[in-house]
This record gives sequence, C-alpha cells and structure tokens, in this order.
Amino acid sequence: MVSELVVISGKGGTGKTSVVASFAALAERAVLADCDVDAADLHLILNPTVVHREDFSGGKSATIITDRCTACGICREVCRFDAVFHDGPGNEFVDTTYRIDSVACEGCGVCAWFCPSRAIDFSPAVNGEWYISKTRHGPMVHARLGVAEENSGKLVTTVRREAKRVAEEENRRMVIIDGSPGIGCPVIASITGATAVLVVTEPTLSGLHDLDRVVDLASHFGIPTSICINKSDINPEMTKRIRERARERKIEALGEIPYDPEVTRAQIAGVSVVEHGGGPASTAIRDLWHSVAKNLPEPSGLIQLQTKG
Repeated sequence: MVSELVVISGKGGTGKTSVVASFAALAERAVLADCDVDAADLHLILNPTVVHREDFSGGKSATIITDRCTACGICREVCRFDAVFHDGPGNEFVDTTYRIDSVACEGCGVCAWFCPSRAIDFSPAVNGEWYISKTRHGPMVHARLGVAEENSGKLVTTVRREAKRVAEEENRRMVIIDGSPGIGCPVIASITGATAVLVVTEPTLSGLHDLDRVVDLASHFGIPTSICINKSDINPEMTKRIRERARERKIEALGEIPYDPEVTRAQIAGVSVVEHGGGPASTAIRDLWHSVAKNLPEPSGLIQLQTKG
C-alpha cells in the first residue's frame, strides 16, 4: 500500500513548495508529484530530467473545415460563448467562411451537432503535457497546462495516478504531493482519497481565513489534516490565533517555521532549504518532517526517515 501525503495551502505564496522540496530531500524512497499544474514550480528546485512525456487532453475543441463551410451561420447562432466569427477564408461556395476562436471555444460541441454541412471537426484537444522524470531525490511526476487551458483537475488526477503507479512498480511506499492552493477543482483532485493532508499557512488575517476554508474542504472528504505555520515569528499574535483555531477544530499544529533569509538563498541556489545548510528554518522543517511521518496513518511504519545530512 502506498501512502499519499498532500501538502496544500489556502492561498498561494505560503511556502508550500519549499516545504515539499525539503520533504523530498528528507524522505527515503518517495515518489514526488507536482499537482499545482496551473503554476508548477517544484521543478525549479528539483531540476528533473524528463524520461517520459505524454500529451494531455482534457476535452474537445471545434474547428471549421473551410472547404465544407457554406456560411449558413447556424454555428454562430447556436454558440453561447461568442466563439464563432464570420471572417474565415473563402472557398468554392462563399467568399467568406466562419471560423472558431480556440480560446473562446468551451468545447460543448453544439455547433458541430447542428452544422448541416458537417463542416465542423470536433476532436480531442491537446491542453498540455505530463511527464515522468528523474530527480536527485527519486522519481517525479509533473505536468504543464497550456496557456488559457482548463480541466486542470483532470490533469491533477492523471499526475496522481501516474505517481502512484510509479511508486507501486518501484516498491516505493510514499508519494509526496505538492498540491494546488485554494479550494477549487485542482485542490479537490489533489486531496481526494489521500492518506493525509498538511496545510501550510502563514500568520496573517488572510492566512487564517483561507486556512479555515481549506480545512473545511479536507474535513468534508474525511482526510486526516494537520497544519504548520510558516514565518511564524513575523506576527506572534496571529500565530497564537492560528494555534487556538487549530485546537478549536481539533487539528494538530505539527510545526512552526521561523522567518529565515536562508530560505531565499536556497531558492536562488536552486536547492531545498534543508540541502542548503543549517539555520532555524532548516531545523524546523526537519522537525516538521519527523512529526508528519510519525503522524501519518498506516502504513506509516513502512516509511524510512533520513536522519543524516
């Protein structure tokens, strides 16, 4: 059985990816998955080498076949997304045909259904790519969503499925997932059916508010949830309020990471915080990892902790 630890946050910029990158360095025989497909950045720290790549199709898109178009205008009449324009190239029937804006098209297929000339191709669209890579800390599954593309929840599901498959094939007992921020579809796809969730928050009013929302989401799916507070010393009063809120909701605060300029230096060097050297943040993240691993539901006994380095 493979454990899935998902690290998420109520908002972007809380330090979630920095924590995941350090966990990758501390965990033995883990598979890494970057499910923040709308703004993936774990690769910037882990420098993966791609060994396998595949196109991702999250839906279909419509394209007018110019040679068949009779410019009847039905496609424009039935489109509810204003994606059809009467400025396409001419053919043997008409001087100007219709065209479909691929960005505005929502892939509903209504235009293709009603076109009397069967002049609209409705085929799977390539919305991005997903990859299996090698990193210095083990296999990593990640993805890139195309510009203005949607269905990121489906792509997240693909990344998680492939990461779990790699873990099972290579007899690795854990997948560490860098989830999406917020509470939307990508986050739901990141945490559904996971073993445990760790929420990274920060001591601000918005951090407290967004923490409540993401904890509500994890609770809805019945997933064991814990939190850690990043940059905990920049606002001690708010850190205290977050700890109190965690106690009220019977959620364990497993760690606090103080503000440390070494975190920025590690990012500039392209390595995780714990790889860059000592410092209060590095020490706090190591302690956090031990607490997280010990609190993981079964099969946590199969997880090896790396204590050297």
